[in-house]
Amino acid sequence: MRFFDEKLPLPRLVYNAVGAGYPVPRNLSYFWNFGVLAGFFLVLQIVTGVVLAMHYAANAQVAFATTEHIMRDVNWGWMMRYAHANGASFFFIVVYLHIFRGFFYSSYKAPREMIWLLGVVIFLLMMATAFMGYVLPWGQMSFWGAKVITGLFGAIPLVGEPIQVWLLGGFAPDNAALNRFFSLHFLLPFVIAGVVILHIWALHIPGSSNPTGVEVKQESDTLPFHPYYTAKDGFGLGVALILYFALVFFLPNTLGHPDNYIEANPLSTPAHIVPEWYFWPFYAILRAFTVDFLFIPAKLMGVIAMFGSILIWFFLPWLDKSPVRSGHYRPMFRKFFWFGLIPAMAVLFYCGGAPAEEPFVMLSQIATAYYFLHFLVIIPIVSQIEKPEPLPYSITEAVLGSDDKAVLGKNAKTAA
Repeated sequence: MRFFDEKLPLPRLVYNAVGAGYPVPRNLSYFWNFGVLAGFFLVLQIVTGVVLAMHYAANAQVAFATTEHIMRDVNWGWMMRYAHANGASFFFIVVYLHIFRGFFYSSYKAPREMIWLLGVVIFLLMMATAFMGYVLPWGQMSFWGAKVITGLFGAIPLVGEPIQVWLLGGFAPDNAALNRFFSLHFLLPFVIAGVVILHIWALHIPGSSNPTGVEVKQESDTLPFHPYYTAKDGFGLGVALILYFALVFFLPNTLGHPDNYIEANPLSTPAHIVPEWYFWPFYAILRAFTVDFLFIPAKLMGVIAMFGSILIWFFLPWLDKSPVRSGHYRPMFRKFFWFGLIPAMAVLFYCGGAPAEEPFVMLSQIATAYYFLHFLVIIPIVSQIEKPEPLPYSITEAVLGSDDKAVLGKNAKTAA
């Protein structure tokens, strides 16, 4: 091993990146498990996706039939497809939890801005990959979803329609669109994996944040990543896999849409076109704009708001000026998070999957207004005016009590 390490220092890299050579704050909760879970589900998606690609044909005439061929004729094909489809859902679940943990604990603050910015890039790449993957089975929702989402580019003044035709390779989703979507769907996960490596690299420079938001001050504030956090992450992975396989084996189609088991028909529009569940909040924001404003069409405002709802995250490190990171020590911020942002996102999730009619449109308009107010107005103002609660001096004090008590306890133990 020493010879191998001298010639190609991979053992050293692993030791310092995810082994005993990487010191991590000793007080990390299970909310810090979701990064590892996201990495696991990315690998799972790549492995199952490569196997599915061996049996899939990106041709509008046979795409639906090859999907059914995978389900019925390929050995363990049903398992691969259900693992891939539900793996995408679980990937988004753990990433959403990872992001909202970042919101609550202000993981975007200095010196971790680059980690956050790379994370938002990963999320945008995930959304593009998932959208293109949903088109591939070539069912009714695949076709009409592709038509609606690519139709958004048509809202851009002057250049919108040429861009839409260029993206699709025609005036409607067909062979050209299916081919390029399959090609990009296969490519982008490897791009995501590359950005994930940068994300982890950026994390190793300042080190992990922690629930108190207090930086590491001494060696007693940390524990080696292995075996402590490998064991903790392993337990979290075990729980996640129980839930995941319960879905794969017992409820594999729960998170899908039944219309996608009907072959794509350009002459028959489904009664209710919806994207996959993980796009619902952003779909609700898109549909919240129903009236033109001056010379700006409602459709264009919806498109700008939908993309802006994610792009706004890029500016969070500079919008939140509070010197305190953790929401545990920020009473006003905490109230707006739990009773403002979380309910608004829950409403957007629900309205995104509901029909575009009242009261869902009005509810999504209210939730959209609050969503943008939260990030653009409430966070900057709250960060300036709120009085934070006293922070512990160190991570060790937060875990063991004050340093004096820790020393007295140590002395008493020694005497005993």
